[in-house]
Amino acid sequence: MTLDVILKEIQKAEKIVILTHEAPDGDAIGSSLGLKLSLEKIGKKSDLIMTKHARTFDFLPASNEIKTESNMKNYDLAISLDCATIKRLDNREYFDNAKKTIVIDHHGSNNMYGDINYVNPVAPACAEIILSMLSYYDIEVDSKNGTCLMTGIITDTGGLQYPSTTADTFEYAAELLRKGVDIPDICKRTLQTKTKANFELLKRVSDRLELLEDGKIAFSYITKQDLEDVNAEEGDHEGLVNIGRSIEGVEVSIFIRQDDEDEKMYKVSMRSGEYVNVSDVCLMFGGGGHPRAAGAKIQGTTEQVKTKLVNETKKYLKWFWGRSKKSSNWITFLINAFQ
Repeated sequence: MTLDVILKEIQKAEKIVILTHEAPDGDAIGSSLGLKLSLEKIGKKSDLIMTKHARTFDFLPASNEIKTESNMKNYDLAISLDCATIKRLDNREYFDNAKKTIVIDHHGSNNMYGDINYVNPVAPACAEIILSMLSYYDIEVDSKNGTCLMTGIITDTGGLQYPSTTADTFEYAAELLRKGVDIPDICKRTLQTKTKANFELLKRVSDRLELLEDGKIAFSYITKQDLEDVNAEEGDHEGLVNIGRSIEGVEVSIFIRQDDEDEKMYKVSMRSGEYVNVSDVCLMFGGGGHPRAAGAKIQGTTEQVKTKLVNETKKYLKWFWGRSKKSSNWITFLINAFQ
């Protein structure tokens, strides 16, 4: 079984590194810290390397142990968490140079780039996969590693509100609550508290927001200059894509952010409501993610990137409405036939 093989590799390795995707979100950070603390319970030390991470998550246990680089170039084992493709993996060189690699993820678009791959697209967060693994291995979950993992679940499920949330998710939450994890505090810190920079960016995104295709698509953006104007730090752009999704009648929210280093590159975030698979849209541009939340990177001007994304999204809207219309006509035919 894959889980047994993973544990065997962990036990065999002396030098372990934990990696995740660039611009790590709450699930990436929470999963990574949760795994690091859990490995310590079986006597395994590990390095957790992230180039940058949002200070929002500095309240998490062991967050002060996150490294930006390592002198170790050849690890025995590299573990990638919450990252669907190797192209998005931060500090990829440590993964490439490791003797053995493991990928643990919950993205359906994961392309299985590790020596060992454990991917469960049904899980709403990578953190939930880690919790299931700890249960299988009979490794203790306490308030410290539990807080990290619950943070991953909370941020990737919107506080247990997204459709990806399952009965198992609530069961894990209940168990963590009994372990002393302060779930209301996690929600307050990660979902309800905004930095001043985030608030200023929110205003700009709202001012620029466009409703397209009879209000079914919402589009907005921020530039590198916007980020500089408000002294934005890593993570201050998080959640801005949800502004469009919160508007009545919007099925797809598209938010793009100019890259910090390459002004011709835009980072794309997409969210959908009930029927458009935004992962499929993002896959057309080399990205991916989940059916209701996905991302990509696209080169061009703001207008060019907008046009590409809107045109691709329109195909999925037309396909869905075309099928709906055919279904409606067929139902009408059956009703009339039996009258």
